[in-house]
Amino acid sequence: MAAPREPRGAHLPRARQEHLLREVELRGSVRAAAVAAELGVSEVTVRRDIVALERAGRLARVHGGAIALASATAPQAARLLVGVVVPGTAAHFPDVLRGMESVSHAQRVRMVRAVSHYRPEMEEKQVERLLALGVDGLVVAPTPRAGDEERLAAWIASIPVPVVLLERRFGSMAVRAFDSVRTDHVHGAALAVEHLARLGHRGVALAVYDRTPTAPSVRRGHDEAVRRLGLRPAPDVALPKGEDDPEDLDAALQDLLDGCAATGTAAVLAHTDDHATRLVEAALDRGLDVPRDLAVVAYDDEVAAFAPVPLTAVTPPRRAVGREALRTLVERLGEGEPRGAGRHVELLPTLTVRSSCGAATSAGRSR
Repeated sequence: MAAPREPRGAHLPRARQEHLLREVELRGSVRAAAVAAELGVSEVTVRRDIVALERAGRLARVHGGAIALASATAPQAARLLVGVVVPGTAAHFPDVLRGMESVSHAQRVRMVRAVSHYRPEMEEKQVERLLALGVDGLVVAPTPRAGDEERLAAWIASIPVPVVLLERRFGSMAVRAFDSVRTDHVHGAALAVEHLARLGHRGVALAVYDRTPTAPSVRRGHDEAVRRLGLRPAPDVALPKGEDDPEDLDAALQDLLDGCAATGTAAVLAHTDDHATRLVEAALDRGLDVPRDLAVVAYDDEVAAFAPVPLTAVTPPRRAVGREALRTLVERLGEGEPRGAGRHVELLPTLTVRSSCGAATSAGRSR
């Protein structure tokens, strides 16, 4: 039986092998299947490269992949134990965790994950559990505590190890004193509005699922961009979750479409991408053409590509946020100053252009 042909444009042997060596240096190990998928070549090709590099004394071959030579006899033990508390694992945070994992080996970090389910009391219990395990530091995405950020600051200050706050924006000066890494959602929303304005829209409606920590920043970015660009007023609708109350969500979307028709608004920024998908469905059910009659940009990019009309979407840098959060914590631990001057890192989202906004696409270009 003939071996499978590699796709056109497959990496040359030297480039593939350099990629393998970089991955081994960064992570300590690689899986042949993962590299094959990433480079668009067959596993047979990658295994052949691994054999060649082993013969050259550059790495050590193991079942399923390869490891660094320093790890061939005895893997390096983790030098740090890091606890990570996230509110859930259904959306957004899995990719953040993968980003952390991608640099954990190079940092010699072992991570322990815990989930708070958006409950402050569970969050505090999970932190206590991680401290009892002996973690050296924590990365925490705190559950929002409406009107009680001072209490949150007091709780974080009581934690005896360094803490990096993840994907949260706070108004309290006390909370802002702590290290944090987050996506600049204000910038992301403004990016979407500016894109629609360049396409000729003089008004951009807003539909937001308000029961998320991201929502206030999306509103702020939208409103600031509308004022800066001199756009006319457009409908602004708060959306329910939708999973538990689909009829309420349908009613809210119908109100939004009615408002757009009444004001001559033909563009919407919708948060989340699941809600944006439902909006497209409602528009199509009315006989509207997306994007000719209604241009839609989704905020978030979990399922945007799978909408009936593939959604242009603001794409948060989830994995980069995870990598930066872990690096920030390791750097803090290396300084030995758990309460030094706070560092704030904000990473910018990009706009992934698909069909729903009416712009020319190039296989979903990002900017």
